[in-house]
Amino acid sequence: MPVAPASPPGISAPVALIGHFAAGTGGHLTAFHRAEHAGEMTMADVGEADFAVIVFREEDRWEADALPAVVTADLNDFIQALRRQPSMGGTIGFAGVDDFFFVAIRVLGDDVSLFLSDLTAAADYPLARQVLEALDIPVTSDDEELDQVLPAGDMSIFADLGLEEMELGAISADLDLYPEDAVAHIAERLRFGDAVERALDIALGP
Repeated sequence: MPVAPASPPGISAPVALIGHFAAGTGGHLTAFHRAEHAGEMTMADVGEADFAVIVFREEDRWEADALPAVVTADLNDFIQALRRQPSMGGTIGFAGVDDFFFVAIRVLGDDVSLFLSDLTAAADYPLARQVLEALDIPVTSDDEELDQVLPAGDMSIFADLGLEEMELGAISADLDLYPEDAVAHIAERLRFGDAVERALDIALGP
């Protein structure tokens, strides 16, 4: 699949909307209705609930650290921050914005994989919109089509580490989870939960 010209270099090809994935698996994944819409937030200002963490390998173990929350305002800045970290086997980044959605990024060599927990966030948040643009997924302006929780991007981003597409989709669709809770749950399944918990504590403060 060709990548849009505006995409950051190296964005990997596998892209799936959870609705399309569900259709291909007998409908086991469904769209979940969101109780409330986030409202009109189009500014790139960083909020108190915004966070970014990086996960990387040192020798034989996973480590994690907080990144400046300002990277949540720009996808390219976030990817570049991940590229600058030396790591055996690439780096992983998580960002949460406004208690509303999270983004997962995986950088391995020249390849970049992206996952957005809820594409409806693109109506109001620059980071979500930039992820969809990088994936060459249209950002709809029809409010009637933006009332469901629909993950987008590489559903198999962590499959080789033990988190399958169905489980990632279920975590993203859980409306009871704040972004930091969803990220912590994913990290636990990927066996670097303790490191990410410490990074989240630093990123979000007391």
